[in-house]
Amino acid sequence: MKEGRVKMKTEETLILIKPDGVADGHIGEIITRIERKGFEIAALKVTYATDRLLRVHYASKADKEYFKDICSYMKEGPIVALIAKGVNVIAAFHRMAGATSPISALPGTIRADFGREYADGNLRNVVHSSDEVQSAEKEIKIWFPELI
Repeated sequence: MKEGRVKMKTEETLILIKPDGVADGHIGEIITRIERKGFEIAALKVTYATDRLLRVHYASKADKEYFKDICSYMKEGPIVALIAKGVNVIAAFHRMAGATSPISALPGTIRADFGREYADGNLRNVVHSSDEVQSAEKEIKIWFPELI
């Protein structure tokens, strides 16, 4: 290794294309954006959220007033769950996804381009992604137990 260079570690992250992203036909574009950045799709499946799975995934939010709305939203239809792999994939995809609220997300991000406000007031923001290595490891085990 040359002096001054830092060897970067390959990471994995969980990405969920949520029911609104699936229903509005954005699966291909989201995957294309991931691949254009040079990241590998290490696993992919179409699945459905269950109450048990959502309680485990959103354990830190389970006691919040809005948790019922999250569960209702995530069970509106199929979800595409995928594992993306690459150097700094967690931070890179977070930037690609944009701010949590589609109205606050910067133009060119997934949430700005494909998200929108809904009349019922529930937040639907197209994608989820792990925010750090530890949560990625935990979330991948939740959504891809067959890979353990």
